[in-house]
Amino acid sequence: MLIPIIILAIVFLLIAVRQLGSIKLKIWQIMLAGAIAVLITGQITPAAALKSINLDVILFLFGMFVVGQALEESGYLAHLSYTFFKRAKTLNHLLILILFIFGISSAFLMNDTLAIIGTPVVLLLAKQHKIHAKILLLALAFSVTIGSVISPIGNPQNLLIAIDASAGMKQPFLDFLKYLFIPTMINLIVCFFVLKLFYNERFHNNILAHSQEPIKDHALTQLSKLSLGIIIILIFLKIIFVNFDSNFNLGFISNFDFKLTYIALGASLPILLFSRKRVKILKEIDWHTLIFFCAMFIMMESVWETGFFQAIIQNLSINIISIPAIFAVSILLSQLISNVPLVALYLPMLTHAGASIKALAALAAGSTIAGNLLILGAASNIIIIQNAEKRSAETITFWEFAKVGLPLTILNTAVYLIFLR
Repeated sequence: MLIPIIILAIVFLLIAVRQLGSIKLKIWQIMLAGAIAVLITGQITPAAALKSINLDVILFLFGMFVVGQALEESGYLAHLSYTFFKRAKTLNHLLILILFIFGISSAFLMNDTLAIIGTPVVLLLAKQHKIHAKILLLALAFSVTIGSVISPIGNPQNLLIAIDASAGMKQPFLDFLKYLFIPTMINLIVCFFVLKLFYNERFHNNILAHSQEPIKDHALTQLSKLSLGIIIILIFLKIIFVNFDSNFNLGFISNFDFKLTYIALGASLPILLFSRKRVKILKEIDWHTLIFFCAMFIMMESVWETGFFQAIIQNLSINIISIPAIFAVSILLSQLISNVPLVALYLPMLTHAGASIKALAALAAGSTIAGNLLILGAASNIIIIQNAEKRSAETITFWEFAKVGLPLTILNTAVYLIFLR
């Protein structure tokens, strides 16, 4: 029964050291080895392993990877980067813009989307202005996690809370904004000062000289613009559907499952159907990250089937609907079983116990900012790190992330507790 837990511990250890003898390991290779281990040892059947892979997540990432690669290949992503960040005169100013632009955008375009699009942007900014890339990569990772807290479509666990009829959120967008907007904005500012504290010697006072990158492929740029337009329009419709689903019984509208997967695949279609570079784009998207997520689903399903962590939550001698307890449980256990399974397990317990809207907001915030503690706490972290490794020599180690992430998560939690208690 405990073999998957042991394998999970080994996976965590290897991700922490990222090396086995003289062999340097990638995160996706380690997780794939863990998935193979639980299959070989019979902890999960091949049929159950295939069933455990969440195709919605894989297809969503695939669609967004296609759009992100097209944006980069066409040169339009660099053009957008110049448009948004040309006003930054110093590194301090640039860092604040990154935190707030990517943070707020992640609330409506979803954190994984911004992780995919944002990684090449911050790497380009780091190269152009001779900035230590780790600072900007960490800023991107932390900002898309923190910013996604304020919206029910910012991340999958928030959406799960928003659409659960028994949870009682009648106005999910208004409820999230009411309880979480102000502390989230404060936490983005806190993130700025934490990064300054740990990387102060890397901050220079040089005036930033921005240069606009030329469009490399005008035809692909037009298709990329069309894809971005599709994403924005469909996200707007998603917002309407989430509100209708929570407030009205409108037959086909409330029953229509308007998945984020459809948005990503719909946005990728212009590129896949009409671009002459479709084969090159497909070759260059981040397949290793898709392998990582398939392996993670298999690994976590085998861990889930042991009932080990479910028993821990059920046997805790705490008031499970108290705000501090919700933060403690969601932040700590999200590191081990991921935040979406944690919410899927914890949410019915909270609603059955009569938890308030404020308590549900605490679950959304806690399970989300858990991603700032360790690399495996959020899918967006993995996307950013593996994208960075694919595009450059830059990476963030387990310990580099935790060194900054631990104090940041403590401070983030303190801010949310002040506003939610």
